[in-house]
Amino acid sequence: MHVVIGGYGRVGRFLARQLEGMGHSIAVIDRNPEVFEEMQEIRGRRLAGEVFDRGTLVKAGIEKADAFAAVTSGDNSNIIAARIARERFGVPVVVARIFDPQRAEIYEQFGIPSISSVRWAGSRLLTMLLDPHSRSEVAFGTGEVVMVEVDADESMAGRALTELQKPGRLSIAVVERAGVAGLPIPGDVLEAGDRLHVIVQRDEISNVNALLGKGVE
Repeated sequence: MHVVIGGYGRVGRFLARQLEGMGHSIAVIDRNPEVFEEMQEIRGRRLAGEVFDRGTLVKAGIEKADAFAAVTSGDNSNIIAARIARERFGVPVVVARIFDPQRAEIYEQFGIPSISSVRWAGSRLLTMLLDPHSRSEVAFGTGEVVMVEVDADESMAGRALTELQKPGRLSIAVVERAGVAGLPIPGDVLEAGDRLHVIVQRDEISNVNALLGKGVE
């Protein structure tokens, strides 16, 4: 793929390095030319300019781009650039980083997937505060539902996964065994050491182990 990245801060640099490491071509745009002097770790084209400037986007290869990521530090710049990439140039995959959670919800209505770092980090921190022993992975919506990790112990070994599902309260989404992940199927039985990725209502976080029968012989 050819990917254009708007913004060369920490997130932009991470995406650029990862994408090039996978064999994709990239072009990066940033309004501050000094960031390119400091960071020389990518081979792709580096352009100084506004991420929503059409001329700069064309120089970056936006007309033939397979994807565009708007990851500057400004919400307005990101959403303007993302809309230009999608609506003006027809880029198939467009994503944007948005700091304001309320704005992120609005922009998603435009059909542009967005990541709100504030909402994501806040939801994870809230989960950790409510239950320091759980490992939160993902928060859905505004954090009403979360996914947490639970390691199966000896007390859970031999139990059928279907017996552990609690409709409306708890659902086991993924089971990892010996580092290999799989979706639960009827007849699956737990083994000690399995790692469960559990979807649960936030107000049930402190009850996850009890709901799963962990520690109950």
